[in-house]
Amino acid sequence: MTASLDVLTAAVRGWLDEPRQGPLVLGLCGAQGSGKSTLTAGLAERIGVRTAILSLDDLYLRGAARAELARTIHPLLRTRGVPLTHDVARGIALIDAIRRGESVTLPRFDKAVDEPGAGEALTGPIDLLIFEGWCVGARPQGDVSAPVNALERDEDADARWRSAVNAALARDYAALFAHIDRLILLAAPGFDVVARWRGEQEAALRDQLAATGKDVSGLMDEAAIARFVQHYERLTRWILAEMPMRADLVLRLDEERRLLP
Repeated sequence: MTASLDVLTAAVRGWLDEPRQGPLVLGLCGAQGSGKSTLTAGLAERIGVRTAILSLDDLYLRGAARAELARTIHPLLRTRGVPLTHDVARGIALIDAIRRGESVTLPRFDKAVDEPGAGEALTGPIDLLIFEGWCVGARPQGDVSAPVNALERDEDADARWRSAVNAALARDYAALFAHIDRLILLAAPGFDVVARWRGEQEAALRDQLAATGKDVSGLMDEAAIARFVQHYERLTRWILAEMPMRADLVLRLDEERRLLP
């Protein structure tokens, strides 16, 4: 990640020098397990200005709200991750407040229990807000009728789930992502590596929880991860195909997350 951090830091320093009102809002998009958290933490430590980090993952809705989406729209919306499963209005309100220099509470989602956890106080004003997530800055697709994997074929045969997700991208999420000043894509070499990267992420979380004596029964095994990443496959492939043409910076990675020349 050192080379990626070097390139990103240089770019952000240049953007910070540009005139603006309020902090620079940096959007960082990258597939699951691509190293977004490591990169953002490194940038925050190195950049030398007051920085805050907001993850799209920390905006996940509560389980009860996702259960309601599953009941009224489609059962697949019970699983967190895709557009519609975030509190977009809260994200917009947070970024607006941070732009005004206000003190806020940044949300933090506890993936081990699949529910929001305790928030983190942020005292404003700041200079840089890093907004990171697997589909940050994503745009809707055109035709979503053809399934891209077994999950879509078998559990969304009428395309109701993926159509609702796509519509949310065109509506609420477009309003959220419009708050981004600069967009960076941490580009995986392809979707096939995402399941392995996600598995490494889950293993690290398991070790972390076990070391502190916390319950790890809610974490996923290999089969569960393989099914889980299918929820993300369509949009991840679309992002890798479409976003490089418009992102302000593209960091292309190999299978070991090393920056490609």
